[in-house]
Amino acid sequence: MSLTVAAVVGSITVFILAIFLGFELISKVPPTLHTPLMSGANAISGITIVGALILSNTAFNNGDPGTAAWLAFAALVMATINVVGGFMVTNKMLEMIAGKKRKGGG
Repeated sequence: MSLTVAAVVGSITVFILAIFLGFELISKVPPTLHTPLMSGANAISGITIVGALILSNTAFNNGDPGTAAWLAFAALVMATINVVGGFMVTNKMLEMIAGKKRKGGG
């Protein structure tokens, strides 16, 4: 499998545009929407975990794990860290809101 110059340039262009679009979208999100946005990111990372588990299972069971198996394993580790961290931050924010309501602040 060989990549052509046009395919590499096209892939790099899409990657750079995705970075720019992601930065622009996230910077425009008001602070009140950060918790729901994080919940959506956790859901997407959960889907990534399921896909990485399926790919890891198929790739590692063939006896000779290739690049795809190791990339799936890396995706599994990073998505798990993202989900756990997201839930920890969301839980902390919800505790802060609940604390304000108990004290009569809301």
